Amino acid sequence: MKSSEALQTSDAVQYEAGSYDVIVVGAGHAGSEAALAAARMGNKTLLVTINLEMVAFMPCNPSVGGPAKGIVVREIDALGGEMGHNIDKTYVQMRMLNTGKGPAVRALRAQADKHAYHRAMKQTIEEEPNLTLRQATVDQLIVEDGVCKGVITNTGARYHAKTVVLTVGTAARGKIIIGELQYESGPNNSKSAVKLSENLEELGFDLERFKTGTPPRVNGKTIDYSVTEEQPGDKEPHHFSFDTPDSAYIPISEQLSCWLTYTNEGTHAIIRENLSRAPMFSGVIKGVGPRYCPSIEDKIVRFADKPRHQVFLEPEGRDTDEYYLDGISTSMPEEIQQKIVHSIKGLENAEMMRPGYAIEYDVVAPYQLHPTLETKIIKNLYTAGQTNGSSGYEEAAGQGLIAGINAGLRAQGKKPFVLKRSDAYIGVMIDDLVTKGTKEPYRLLTSRAEYRLILRHDNADFRLMEMGHHVGLVSDERLAKMEEKKRQVAAEIKRLEEIKLKPSDDKVNEFIEAHGDNRLKDGIAAADLLKRPYFDYQTLAEFIPAPEQDLDRHVIEQVEIQLKYAGYIKKEEVKVERMKRMEAKRIPDDIDYGDIDGLATEGRQKLEKIRPETLAQASRISGVNPADIAILSVYVRQGKFSKKDRK
Repeated sequence: MKSSEALQTSDAVQYEAGSYDVIVVGAGHAGSEAALAAARMGNKTLLVTINLEMVAFMPCNPSVGGPAKGIVVREIDALGGEMGHNIDKTYVQMRMLNTGKGPAVRALRAQADKHAYHRAMKQTIEEEPNLTLRQATVDQLIVEDGVCKGVITNTGARYHAKTVVLTVGTAARGKIIIGELQYESGPNNSKSAVKLSENLEELGFDLERFKTGTPPRVNGKTIDYSVTEEQPGDKEPHHFSFDTPDSAYIPISEQLSCWLTYTNEGTHAIIRENLSRAPMFSGVIKGVGPRYCPSIEDKIVRFADKPRHQVFLEPEGRDTDEYYLDGISTSMPEEIQQKIVHSIKGLENAEMMRPGYAIEYDVVAPYQLHPTLETKIIKNLYTAGQTNGSSGYEEAAGQGLIAGINAGLRAQGKKPFVLKRSDAYIGVMIDDLVTKGTKEPYRLLTSRAEYRLILRHDNADFRLMEMGHHVGLVSDERLAKMEEKKRQVAAEIKRLEEIKLKPSDDKVNEFIEAHGDNRLKDGIAAADLLKRPYFDYQTLAEFIPAPEQDLDRHVIEQVEIQLKYAGYIKKEEVKVERMKRMEAKRIPDDIDYGDIDGLATEGRQKLEKIRPETLAQASRISGVNPADIAILSVYVRQGKFSKKDRK
């Protein structure tokens, strides 16, 4: 590994610019959370970004949340992060998705005012006492004896720190592609970070090349909404932050609607006729794109049997007429994009304000990371967000929070913080990345979580707020408020278990029979009655005495979910305990996999590459089979770790 000091950043004369506990490079969604977390933990923190106008900017979809992603935002909030607070202050529409399904897959989604979101997050960062925000381009790291000691900017400024977090996102050697046009750029025509990628390669990091993209934006005044389907927000109050009161909810009359339209055979014909000019198919784009968010040209080729695809028309804010055409991400030439837009119902006369584009960028292959998000190659260096191969603002923010916490803890000489798969979707995501890696931009899905009935939208505060308090991001007052809520839930469940309804209660029996069920033959606890599908808490309340204390809707929601799904939750908790026993079986850092007889060749290679920290992590590596785990378990139990131990 070469020394970072041997590299020349530019012709600028270097000078000592200051010392910090933590330096965060990049101020997107990952960097904002990382810097705020480190600073709020009491660390003197520097946040460096290429462009101050890109702080927490949304270069792609102007929204926060959705399936799995919305749960991540609640988890960020429960741990003491900022994204939930920020979107609650700046949304233009709020909707709860999957309300007709079980609680495990319900998810909140907010349409954001992208400019207000940026301004509010930038103001929060500027007002944080321990945090300094600075515009600069970081060209290289200061590395001594395998330890990161700071960064050097293109102007020659040398900033020293105990720990450094890289969250450079799509700016990392970013390249914009629109048809035959290619040019060096970060997102939204911002500056690209080229030399930092070169520095990482010099230091021995394996970088991969990924691709993502955006659709065209059009002038909302030129859309014919009369032929589209309105998608309004919810009348009921929803919030991402557990601290936001219902009184802060924006009335439905003041929310901005989205609108739904569709592509058609004419749209598809335009795309098929011009595939030779599509960078995705002409060989111009080398990076791997997201499977779960393909471009419109990719959709037409992959799903040739589909007569149409959804296009959501989404407002980008209250003070702009720009609309985001969600569903037709493209890198086709600009003139072809105009034809595509005008072929869609409601957009026949739409004025395109910005063309869509693809962007290629560098990714640090995530197998090079510990579960703390510290790199295995350079000590005290952490990476987060799209730098690690993920996609989405929420995934980035979740990683940024964990990287910032761990960088802050390391700076203070404290033990690291790791979320398990059974703790949070954030834990699932990080484990997926560092254990399984990713060959495409990683997107969180509810199907990735094996314990999703435990990892719900509604209980993130119960799961994580105590952890946030432990690391110093959740106040005593906030923790006490959560514990009081938990006490009320437990007390009400106990009360319902103790209330007995008699078979002689005609009013109850009439209700039961009206729903096609048999009359009560024996007494039944109110808690058991609530488990029946046609009962909810409000219905049950008509047949039983009221509680001594008025309960808010969040407590009632918890009572209902915990009782109705008690059996399923218990089964998942048993699985979690079983997995925790494997998580407790740690694999020594210096284990020599080449000396373990009986391991399959693929298993040995994968174990050597990933170097898992526990047997549980080893069991999740693709290519490591159960027989390999059994052999490894015996080997670890016997204490045979490395060749040097036997000398």
